[in-house]
Formats: sequence, C-alpha cells, structure tokens
Amino acid sequence: MIRIPKEISAGLLVAGTAVGAGMLALPVVTAEGGFWPSCLIYLLCWIFMASTGLLLFEVCLWMPKDVNIVSMAEHLLGRTGKMLGWLLYLFLFYSLTVAYVAGGGGFISAIFGETVPDWLAISIFVLILSPIVYAGTRAVDRLNFILMCGLGISYLIFIIFGFTNVQFSYLEHLDWKAAFLALPIMFTSFSYQGIVPSLSTYLNRNAKKMRRAIFIGTTLPLVIYLIWQLLVLGIVPLEGENGLLFARQEEQSAIIPLREFLHNPFLSSLGQVFAFFALTTSFLGVTLGLTDFLADGFKIEKVGNKKMFLCFAVFLPPTVIAIFNPKIFLSALTYAGGIGCALLLGLMPIVMVWVGRYRGPYGIKRAQLPGGKPLLILLSAFVLFQLLIEFIVAAL
Repeated sequence: MIRIPKEISAGLLVAGTAVGAGMLALPVVTAEGGFWPSCLIYLLCWIFMASTGLLLFEVCLWMPKDVNIVSMAEHLLGRTGKMLGWLLYLFLFYSLTVAYVAGGGGFISAIFGETVPDWLAISIFVLILSPIVYAGTRAVDRLNFILMCGLGISYLIFIIFGFTNVQFSYLEHLDWKAAFLALPIMFTSFSYQGIVPSLSTYLNRNAKKMRRAIFIGTTLPLVIYLIWQLLVLGIVPLEGENGLLFARQEEQSAIIPLREFLHNPFLSSLGQVFAFFALTTSFLGVTLGLTDFLADGFKIEKVGNKKMFLCFAVFLPPTVIAIFNPKIFLSALTYAGGIGCALLLGLMPIVMVWVGRYRGPYGIKRAQLPGGKPLLILLSAFVLFQLLIEFIVAAL
C-alpha cells in the first residue's frame, strides 16, 4: 500500500477545503472583468490567503493543543476579540455550509433527473456525508484523499477534451473595474484557514511540514482556478442567451451555461462529476473545522452523545435553511466572502499576530511569515480594500 506523507495529505485537505462551491461561481462572477484581470486577482488572493494561513499557524504555536480561533482571539484580544470571533466564525462557516448543502442537493437532484424534490435531495446529501465528519479528522482525511483523486482525474480529462472547444477570442475582453467587483467570492474560494488548528495538531505542530501543507494546499487551487477560468470563459460567450452575463443575472453556476455550449453529453457529465467532487471535498473540510470550533467554544468533548450533539448543531441549521431556500447558493457565498472571510480569515490573524509579536510575550522567534510590521500593514490594507469592494457591490 502506498504511504502518503502526512504533509501532502494535509495539503490536499487544505486544497479540498478551498476548492469547492465557490469554483462553480467564479467564471460567472469574473466574466465581466475578463480573463487576464481575473488572473491577477487570483494571484493576489493566493498570496494573501497563504500568508494569513501561516499567520494563523504561528498563533497555534503559541497556544495549547486543540484550540480554535475563538480561544486564540480571547487569549490575545480579550473578551471583545472572543465575541467578534464567535460571531464572524459562525456567520462565515454556516454561510459556507448552507451554500454547500444547497449545491450538494442540486447535484443529488440532477442524478435522479430532477424527479426528487429539493428537500429530499438536500437531506440525502447531508445524510450521506455527515457520518464521515462525525467519525473525525482521520476519516475525513482518507475520504478527502479519494475524492481529490477523483477530482483530479475528472478535471484532467475535462481539460484534455474541453480545451479543443476554447475560443481564444472570448478571452480578449478586459474590464478592470468589473474584475475587482468579483473579489468577495474570490476570497471565499481560497478560504481554508478554519482547519489550520486541526491540521496543526494532525501534523504535531511541525512547522516545516505545516508550511509545505499550506503551500501545496493553496497552490493547487490557484492552478485549478486559472485553468478552469480559461476553459469556461473560452467556451461560453460573455453576452447573449445562456452566456455568462445571463447566467449571473439568473444566479446560475458555471455548469449550466457550459452544458448549453459544449453540445457534448460526455463533457457535460464530466463537468458535473468534477464539480460534485469539488463541492464535496470543501463541504467535508468546512464542516470538520466547524465541528472542532464548536467543541472548543462550548468546551464539549468529541465523544459519544456529546459528539452527536455537535454534529446536529453543525448540520441541522444549514439543512433547514437550504430546504426553505434551495437556490441560496450564490448569495450565501457572496456574503461569506465579502464579510466573513475578510474579517475572520483575513484581518483577525493579522491582528492576533501583531498583538502577540509586538505587544505580547511571544516576539518573533517563532514567526512563520517574514516581513515584520510593514507586511502586516500591507495585508491589512488589502482586507480594507476588499471590504470597500463588498460595500460597493452591495450598493449596486
């Protein structure tokens, strides 16, 4: 049996958490800006999210094992930090879980030829995957590895056969202003930091392995997104019936316009398989992180009936919300990225590291990200810019 190094499997879990439902929305929300501007913004998001992951790991090294963001915030930022951590974490991760549950229900419904009602399809998706999260990090890690293999294989086949359908003239469109308006969902599509504390424990706080895992886990989504962007924007025209602007207006994922313009049942089915793998891996990573968060926040041991209660708390509210609004997927992703990701996964690690390094007892001896204060200020400015974009989008 092939033995996979733990840092590689941890990196795949990071990638699986990041590559999810957001990927299905990315070509739709970035199409108006164009291919090349979106590539630059992907690169900026990758650098930022890898940096904040390393900052959060640095905070993990200062804390006891099995803590989460709220405990870190309380220790470094006091009761105000704790309350903000609670609110932002719950807002972000429940928003993401709602999106993934709604998207997963859509895939189940498609498998049965739209004959299954939305509430039943959503329930089936949750009932199939929630026991894996209940089983813990090791079970999620193993299933995630299998799913990531399936994702990789289906993705490569889709690239090979789909590339011949690309119209490179479609990639010439440029609109920098519109491109930056997609930043909130692009933030969401690189989010994984919620599982950093769990992975820190999983890798026994080995800094070298953790840095490798974060680099591998964030670089894979970057490459996947850029190629996916080229394929979708090169196959589906921007304007016209069933074009990408029409898909955005109708709040559709990228799979629907792709199906209209590929005219190839095999490629259409393959795209749906790939999208299902992407959504499922992200669902597993996010709900695992949320389970650990609630266990830490409520000081509940992850054993027996107590663990069952945690799982009900994680899965029941998003399932109910998705059942009552099965088309909530894009809206949930937008709010999650524009506010939750920006503040919780962007600004809070920066603030905690600033306080721990320069106002607390920890100093820079165990610093995981070079650059000192200037880099932390630059990263903070990027968060504020993203929040400004979110307010602009909300006002439009």
